[in-house]
Amino acid sequence: MIIAIDGPAGSGKSTIADLLADRFGYTKLDTGAMYRTVAHVCATRGIDLDDEPAVTSVADALDIVFDRRPDRMHVLADGTDVTTEIRTPATDRIVSKVSAYPGVRTAMLGCQRAFATGRDVVAEGRDIGTVVFPDADLKVFLTADPRERARRRVLQRHPDGAPDDKTMKREVAETLADLERRDELDAHRAVAPLRAADDAIRIDSTAHTIDEIVDQIISLANARRQA
Repeated sequence: MIIAIDGPAGSGKSTIADLLADRFGYTKLDTGAMYRTVAHVCATRGIDLDDEPAVTSVADALDIVFDRRPDRMHVLADGTDVTTEIRTPATDRIVSKVSAYPGVRTAMLGCQRAFATGRDVVAEGRDIGTVVFPDADLKVFLTADPRERARRRVLQRHPDGAPDDKTMKREVAETLADLERRDELDAHRAVAPLRAADDAIRIDSTAHTIDEIVDQIISLANARRQA
């Protein structure tokens, strides 16, 4: 079974996909991490992000591996652990440009479909239900209020506790601006734009707990499996 979860940054996709994969015993595929890895590697190698052929060449050659460890899923790029580096504000600001290139998306698409072959998968990203797995057994499109999404993203960066009020307000405002810019880019890119599949079930997570959303999706998935 393939469960596809799409939605903008901060809508809860990653956390919910993690919990669903654990509950069902499925494998999680984080496609966003793949694009973030390409962006991070290009930046660290000094690749001009406006040079589409050069960026695409990196994506074609890059070996991306997901390694589940007791603490969390780790992402390796050519053997180097980049789990922390790909979740920084710096990567946030460049990943939309990289992920918009058709050659990069083609390179990642092949990896994503190969990853799911013969597996039960919970896949999350922005084009899972529309492009990567258009025949997914269940498609969910998660949304949330932009400011709430920004707040969640800031808290993700402070796993040991929320910063003081002044810092929190500043970081939320900065993150909100980045999210709105990224939403605009993702929704209007020429290839695989962010949108809900026609047969996706839309869920607004703003006023709901993670557990409530997970339970709702589990009920939907169980209904599909029994149909």
